[in-house]
Amino acid sequence: MSTMLSHEQWQRYERDGYLFLGQVLSDDELETLQRRIDDIMLGKADIDYAHLMMQLDSPDGQYKNAGVQSKGFKGATLAYRKIQDLEHDPLFMEYMQRPLFREICQRVYGDQVPVSAFRAMFMNKPAHQGTLLPWHQDRWSYLDRDPMITIWTALDPATIANGCVEIIPGSHTWGLLNPENTSGHLTEEQAEEATVSGKGIYLELKAGEAVLLHNWLLHRSDTNATDIARRAFSVCYMDARTQASTGERYTLIFEGKKDLQGA
Repeated sequence: MSTMLSHEQWQRYERDGYLFLGQVLSDDELETLQRRIDDIMLGKADIDYAHLMMQLDSPDGQYKNAGVQSKGFKGATLAYRKIQDLEHDPLFMEYMQRPLFREICQRVYGDQVPVSAFRAMFMNKPAHQGTLLPWHQDRWSYLDRDPMITIWTALDPATIANGCVEIIPGSHTWGLLNPENTSGHLTEEQAEEATVSGKGIYLELKAGEAVLLHNWLLHRSDTNATDIARRAFSVCYMDARTQASTGERYTLIFEGKKDLQGA
């Protein structure tokens, strides 16, 4: 469980737009987070559900038919698709603040820049369910600067069969392909052109492993055809100075180092 990245690893990330970080959770830590997210879904957690954005999974796998994304508990079920704002949970917050993740943020944003969580969310594809997520880049037009990185941690084995993430390596260097879309989703024509231009690969992970993703990297995921849920924790780290036109405020994760020359 490395806490530092080598120069060669970082070069690989900058070239490909993704980097496998290896095993980041011990068996005990993994079990703790698995149990915690299940308790949250089942309404057993001691947490203010009014702070959590919760979305139920699509009943038919179609993205357009996924549940409403809104604050508050939607009932005791393991069939949630997304639970956001998990920085309000102390266990997930502690995980988000690991030294390795701080180092990655410093490499991207600079060591004097404070870092906030734009999204700290549980992503789920329940057994024999799951929502098909079409090709897209992670970007949001209502922010005055783009968050650039996401760390995606598998809480279950992520396989092709249960809907692991598929990416096109190097596609982060193509720029924003559909900036008119508020969430970076591609049109069908753009997606077809992109998959001709680059070969997709699947990010299969063992439970407890993580991968670093550039937010402009094209990615998608399929439904889950297995008996095993595909639970994951995805954190998008951003420059804390980012302003949202919606007026939304974000939780500070890492303070920037003080400029000693200016102190």
